[in-house]
Amino acid sequence: MKKKTGKKKYTINCNECKNQADCCRIGAWIDLEEAKKILELGLRGDFFHLEKDKSFPSGYRIGTSIEDEPCTFLDKDGLCSVHKADFSFKPQTCIEFPYENNKLSDYADVLCTLHKSRRKNKKTKKKKK
Repeated sequence: MKKKTGKKKYTINCNECKNQADCCRIGAWIDLEEAKKILELGLRGDFFHLEKDKSFPSGYRIGTSIEDEPCTFLDKDGLCSVHKADFSFKPQTCIEFPYENNKLSDYADVLCTLHKSRRKNKKTKKKKK
């Protein structure tokens, strides 16, 4: 999770992505307090493996999947049920992906279709020059 430092937050507009659920092919680590709020929505989905982690605001993180399985909050259409129910409950980790602490995530090339396509377009433009 990001701490407020006054630095610019990097984001990506997921609405531009043709495969919006690609980044959810594996679950995410989210703050325990966010998980508690999501539970209030009564959505189908589970949390796994609670761990202490000082980089999260509550000091704890919890996973939205087991191992490298898809996020349990993906609905039958393959979209985020939390996002659909109430965007204000969507975990910060999910909102900020493919960035983590204002740096591109190690998983961006694997999980973020929009990032991959932009990177590919940049390489193509450089070759044309």
